[in-house]
Amino acid sequence: METQTVPEGTVLDRRTLNRSLLARQFLLRRADVSAEHVVGHLVGLQAQEPQDPYVALWSRIADFAPDELSGMLADRRAVRMSLLRWTVHLVTAEDCMVLRPVVQGVLERRLLGQFRRQLAGLDLAEVAEAGRALLAPGPLPVSRLGDGLRERWPDRERLPLSLAVTARVPTVQPPPRGLWRTSGTALQTPAERWLGRAFDFAGGAAPDRTVLRYLAAFGPATVKDVAVWSGLTGVRAVVDRLRPGLRVYRDENGAELYDVPGAPFPAPGTPTPPRFLPQYDNIALSHADRSRIVLPAPHAGAPVPALPGSGSNRGFFLHDGFVHGLWRIESSRGAAVLHVLPHAPLPRAARDALAAEGERLLAFAAPGTTGREVRFTA
Repeated sequence: METQTVPEGTVLDRRTLNRSLLARQFLLRRADVSAEHVVGHLVGLQAQEPQDPYVALWSRIADFAPDELSGMLADRRAVRMSLLRWTVHLVTAEDCMVLRPVVQGVLERRLLGQFRRQLAGLDLAEVAEAGRALLAPGPLPVSRLGDGLRERWPDRERLPLSLAVTARVPTVQPPPRGLWRTSGTALQTPAERWLGRAFDFAGGAAPDRTVLRYLAAFGPATVKDVAVWSGLTGVRAVVDRLRPGLRVYRDENGAELYDVPGAPFPAPGTPTPPRFLPQYDNIALSHADRSRIVLPAPHAGAPVPALPGSGSNRGFFLHDGFVHGLWRIESSRGAAVLHVLPHAPLPRAARDALAAEGERLLAFAAPGTTGREVRFTA
């Protein structure tokens, strides 16, 4: 991959930001690295859909084997837990211990933002300790945790009570949830017990390090971008502390973009392969201005297509580095069909490249099927 030197102060256009993002996300070419390396570099994978991380890694790693990620979860080298933006992420065990204290305030703020009325008048520290005691015998689903808490607070709703516990007590979702092609109830168990380590909630440098890692994987980025990705408040103060060691650019709207030294800048015209990504892939959800990966509507009044993360239960695909449509797989009677739904007509060569990549996706995601088909829906 040929890269270019970009002087500080340069105005970075959309295609430059796009190619830089793809390079940092292992999407210009599949990398010959481990799943643990990619999960760590990307600061976790959003994973409320348990099978999504497998497709995310398949699109980024050469010869990715699903058992590698399943083994990380089974061996407790990776965990699934609520982290950034109060969404479920799959992270390395090391990042669980580092990131969970960083986002503690995010979880509590969003808990009260959604359930302030239902939790009014409660001592949340007391609720957390009651929840910890209920989890001591073993993992529980949120519903049963809530039932146990209602025995003590019968006039309260079980979901806010149980979420008050998981916001205060760091918990993970143990396997079989999240293993390859395996279903399992979302159970909760204290992370410290699962990993045999104690959290350090006094680590003052952790937010700064987290922002630097975000920039390495998603930059260059604005302060608002960092806040959208992390859910953190006070990002401006963190960036101001880091600024002497950062590179500073501007976007086409004049906003300052911050970056770590030595990050890659491929040429704007660098060819990009088609890629299929899961619906909640962080590449499309981690910037306040998503135009570096999601193209704006072609003209005022044009219908807005379903976008990544919209809850459509469909993944999205990249053409020329940008989101150009959605996809989903339907399996029935031993056959699998990949439905590709472009937002706009694609050139023939692009359709052919997508179809070839789609056939590879079906071989990965629907093994054992006797009939596979890539079907485009206009």
